[in-house]
Amino acid sequence: MKIFDAHCDALLKLWENPQRNFTNANEIDANYERLVAGNVKVQCFALFAEPDLTIEEKYQSILKQVELFQSEILSKHNKMKHIKDWRDVARLKEDEIGAVLTLEGVDCIGDNLTKLNIFYQLGVKSIGLTWNQANLCADGVGEPRGAGLTLLGKQFVQNNNANLVWTDVAHLSEKGFWEVIELADYPVATHCNARALCDHVRNLTDEQLLAIVNKGGWIGLVWHPIFLTGTEHATISDCIRHIDHLCSLGVKNHICFGSDFDGISVYVNGLENASKYPYFINELLKHFSEDDVKLFAYGNFETYIQRLT
Repeated sequence: MKIFDAHCDALLKLWENPQRNFTNANEIDANYERLVAGNVKVQCFALFAEPDLTIEEKYQSILKQVELFQSEILSKHNKMKHIKDWRDVARLKEDEIGAVLTLEGVDCIGDNLTKLNIFYQLGVKSIGLTWNQANLCADGVGEPRGAGLTLLGKQFVQNNNANLVWTDVAHLSEKGFWEVIELADYPVATHCNARALCDHVRNLTDEQLLAIVNKGGWIGLVWHPIFLTGTEHATISDCIRHIDHLCSLGVKNHICFGSDFDGISVYVNGLENASKYPYFINELLKHFSEDDVKLFAYGNFETYIQRLT
């Protein structure tokens, strides 16, 4: 069964150690061989800058990650195809994997709209305004102030709209979340779970989940034990609980996967890397119909992007 995964941090691991081999490095949860083994058809690769860098250092680190995306992922693997236009997804051949660039936090841009346009030109298809901290656009979930979007942040959302780019709410403060919902044409949550089941600041309330769906967006459920159970231990049954909860809200047509592989250091038992997706799918099939599992795994994403083309 084909898989769409909305979030991994493999590029950060390559930036931290460019000697790692994307083909089969054991340290990379979403390496090429694991994506193939997991039947991952489209993988989103996040661009992320460490928070302790200056704005210019962040920008340079992101550009280096783009370079590594080109040199280590695309150039060395001719079956990996860069999705720069949503129509490219439908053009993928049976044995090809689509690779989508996303930007996790705009700290590296500062207030430079030219740099934002550069990222659009580089093919970035999803932008989250913040990571956990505050920046010039908005407050993240880790900022005690809890403010919303600045005028600059609102401009970024409007530019995303104009470029058919998703605005990712995964790390936004709650006030920022609601302002994005009001402004964004394409709001998504690439890697979040249900706060009703796990009261973590990175998860979303039922009201927030329904607001994304009412704007036509989708929710990428994340396989980080901390966001599933509030502990470092989780099983596939815990993943199923969150899927069940979203289904109970009537939003099964908006459920996707957003693993956060390579951004996490503890794992769901049985879902430790991208190669484990077939086992995960088999477990889901014990609880949901095949048609529904196909929706969660790939179908909802496919339907969503058809509306953008």
